Amino acid sequence: MTLDPHDLTHEFPAEADKIHALKADNAHFQKLAQRYEELNKEVVQIEEGVHAADDLHLETLKKERLQLKDQIAALLAA
Repeated sequence: MTLDPHDLTHEFPAEADKIHALKADNAHFQKLAQRYEELNKEVVQIEEGVHAADDLHLETLKKERLQLKDQIAALLAA
């Protein structure tokens, strides 16, 4: 099964330079991006079967990742 990449550079390919700059200059953005990447890694590992989790836990992680993505998108648009 091939999974779609959800890392920030795939989610916002046109904003790669801005993501890099915000990670370097904006502590709040850096925390959001770090948490997003941690969640994304955990979701991918569950989906690939590396770690076990029930469906409710996986959905909770995905919802948190989506909320972070929305916050990141707002900062990128600002």
